[in-house]
Amino acid sequence: MESQSRVFAAIVPAGRELSGNEKEQGLEVRAVSRQSPGKCLREVQVTGTAEVRCQADRASVRVSVGNSKESVSEATHSVSRRLGYILQALRQHDIREDDASVRRFLHRDADMYRMDAEVIVTFSDFEKMERICSILLEKLDKSVSVGTPEFYHSAECLSQMRLRACVSAVENAQLKASKVSQLLGQSLGPPLLVREEETKEWRSNEDNGGGGQGSAAPSHFPSLPTVTASSQVSVSFSLRDTSRKMR
Repeated sequence: MESQSRVFAAIVPAGRELSGNEKEQGLEVRAVSRQSPGKCLREVQVTGTAEVRCQADRASVRVSVGNSKESVSEATHSVSRRLGYILQALRQHDIREDDASVRRFLHRDADMYRMDAEVIVTFSDFEKMERICSILLEKLDKSVSVGTPEFYHSAECLSQMRLRACVSAVENAQLKASKVSQLLGQSLGPPLLVREEETKEWRSNEDNGGGGQGSAAPSHFPSLPTVTASSQVSVSFSLRDTSRKMR
């Protein structure tokens, strides 16, 4: 009568820092030896978890100008001149047309005509965003209003973060499975099955401001949102008996 043997090993390693804000979790490792008709199947089954954190990679800023005049032409000319300067500043800093949208609105206010315009700009370079906002505030002074940046994550950023979490979990599983197979006198073979068991995501805000001299009040600084993704995978590797090769 054929026998069936199972060996179970559990390892919970100390956490180590990974590049890209990745966090390694403990792994549960099981080594299984099973008899199947005609051959003996040896495999190691591993579960691994990893976390990856990603800060916002986009920011949207609303820049608005407006003026009231006695005639439509005067109101339009006054705002158009300032609007032209804003768009010129964006072009000089290599902001693409697709990343800036313009809206204009003319209406009557009592005996005056008022023209309002706004430009919504999307930035991926936050330092460039700060330079442009400073230039507009300095040159246009009170005639322009620069809104607080709204930070968010692009679809590409979130997709890459989820991919990195899954890949890191598989890498962690492979590393631990290799160590366990060596401990059991086996060599690690190719993977038999890779399955992502669970994924989670959660958001948090990080205070992006400082309290140094000459800086604005902390409440004036927008928070920089962060998204963390975790992935838990289950991987099965085949095992090779190294002791047989030595005979």
